[in-house]
Amino acid sequence: MQIIGSVIEDLSKEKRISITPETAKKLVSLGFVVNVEKNYAEHLGINNKDYEKSGATLNSTNKEVFKKSDIILKVNAPSEDEVNLIKNKSILIGQFDTNVNEDIFNKLIKKEVKIFSLNLLPRITRAQSMDVLSSQANLAGYKAVVESFSKFEKAIPMMMTAAGTIPPAKILVIGAGVAGLQAIATAKRMGAIVFATDVRAASKEQVESLGGKFLTVEETENLETEDGYAKEVSQDFKRKQEDLLSETLKKIDIVICTALIPGKKAPLIIKESMIKNMKAGSLIYDLAASQGGNAAFTQVDKIVEKNGIKIMGERNILNRLPISASNLYAKNLFNFVLNLLNKENKKININLEDEIIKKTLIK
Repeated sequence: MQIIGSVIEDLSKEKRISITPETAKKLVSLGFVVNVEKNYAEHLGINNKDYEKSGATLNSTNKEVFKKSDIILKVNAPSEDEVNLIKNKSILIGQFDTNVNEDIFNKLIKKEVKIFSLNLLPRITRAQSMDVLSSQANLAGYKAVVESFSKFEKAIPMMMTAAGTIPPAKILVIGAGVAGLQAIATAKRMGAIVFATDVRAASKEQVESLGGKFLTVEETENLETEDGYAKEVSQDFKRKQEDLLSETLKKIDIVICTALIPGKKAPLIIKESMIKNMKAGSLIYDLAASQGGNAAFTQVDKIVEKNGIKIMGERNILNRLPISASNLYAKNLFNFVLNLLNKENKKININLEDEIIKKTLIK
């Protein structure tokens, strides 16, 4: 029987887990032995007994888990110490940034470890149940709105009272991918007037279906990759976009930044000059902070104040709702493992003719 294992992440950076009691039970039913480190999810209020009831085996140390496991499920890339513990010729699956962790992966490749990053999943129908970027971005978009509203010092919806009327807050969402669309939907539900912008013209219909107003410049470029992601734009488009944004930002209360280009530094969209023209008391929440940020002055895990405007940057917003994020992430991983499984002999089969397997395999 093949052994699947998972260890506690560095909790100072990552609170999500890769195996929940629910997915552990499903993996056991497929014939796997599931090993998790003792107190694996205690920080989420999930105790050791929950895993034992699901059929998982508890191990005293992460060393023990790595030593036994044929397949390791993680959220982030292993540390240097963990690389030394991972068994030769094993399989490692997680949500890895291939650009940042190149040295780590090269060491694992020398140990003949097969590494799969779900960040590289192709955008095809069959891969939707494994799509960690979508499941996690959905939660990030929702939480960004909630967090920004909690720091905003005015009411969000219109309020009519005998003393007068409070106008609704005006929100601008930059980037209408999964996170941006969820941010639009959440802000609308809470009574805000929502505007959104994205370089992909195809986003217009999605934004408007959620009740947002789509802001765009006239252009003829194809600004969407074959995989459905945004790509870098020309200098002429950037100039036109900046002019539109500069005028729009003068009347906006809260900006939610979600624009990312996979594998690259986040595009700087809100320049210093634009921030100077924003209203005092307004707020920018930058979900792209860990990749450089979409706004000038963004700093990771800090609130920066400029001219009465708050700029908030978050390294990992999913740490603010780790239980929901873990539930979805663990299901994504389970579905990926299920796709690796040969249906006839119930063994892992790395079939490179399968587009999902081929595109997610780092080496």
